Amino acid sequence: MRGPVKPGWLVEMIAVWGYVQRNYFLTKRYFMWEVVWLTFTTVNAMSITFIGAGAAQRPGAEAIDIREYMTFLLIGALIWSYLSMIFDILSETVQWERWEGTIEYTFMSPTSRVTHLLGMGVYAIVYGIIRTALVLGVAMLAFDLDLGNANYAAAVVVLAVCSISLVGFGVVAAVMPLLSPEKGQQVTYIVSALLLLVSGVYYPVSVLPDWMQPLATISPVTYGLEGARDALQEGAGVTQLWGSIWPLLVMGVVFVPLGIWIFHLGENYAKRTGKLKRSG
Repeated sequence: MRGPVKPGWLVEMIAVWGYVQRNYFLTKRYFMWEVVWLTFTTVNAMSITFIGAGAAQRPGAEAIDIREYMTFLLIGALIWSYLSMIFDILSETVQWERWEGTIEYTFMSPTSRVTHLLGMGVYAIVYGIIRTALVLGVAMLAFDLDLGNANYAAAVVVLAVCSISLVGFGVVAAVMPLLSPEKGQQVTYIVSALLLLVSGVYYPVSVLPDWMQPLATISPVTYGLEGARDALQEGAGVTQLWGSIWPLLVMGVVFVPLGIWIFHLGENYAKRTGKLKRSG
């Protein structure tokens, strides 16, 4: 005798949880690689922060607030680590399915693509928060940071909104391996590198050449960094951060449905042309 039929939304939520669990077990399987990347990220963040400490040894260093500069660099390294991880996990969605040999099963299953990508996005955000918190804990033990006025709640709000808009950005990039199994993934790495260059991760956007600065206005990372720095270094509240939050909301509204629509087109193209299974 069959039990009561579950409502559709509950079935989709169970499927989302299934994708989150699958990614957890993938992370568990490659645990030593996760240790390697966590070590690399921690050492990278500390090395960049030491650049600020080294500035104290340079001529004219008296004019620089070294603690403020070190905190500026460390926040850039941490926020970039978190946001780039979300972008990478989403943009590598197709490539992971190919590596695991599950791409046909996943893309031919009755689960909607929105559910699939939502599960990937939820895992990316949770995993990114845990890893960034670990790196921040190590950095706070190693450095005397200028976080006395930090408004952590406001920073979390900014990063939450930025995460949603970056999920949409990552889904747009994820379509590349569907269009070209040979070159698509490489294109996503180029996009990630360009985001690092123009978003003011380690320097203010104002130091970029005039022709490059407009590119920063279409990067969610720019507004996420500006808002997080204002909250953590200046103690700004959510109301004061509205100038960083509203562009992220607009990007989230635009990029998420746009990314899903483009991914749907790319998926149909890959199925029609036999590129779903190809790995090169």
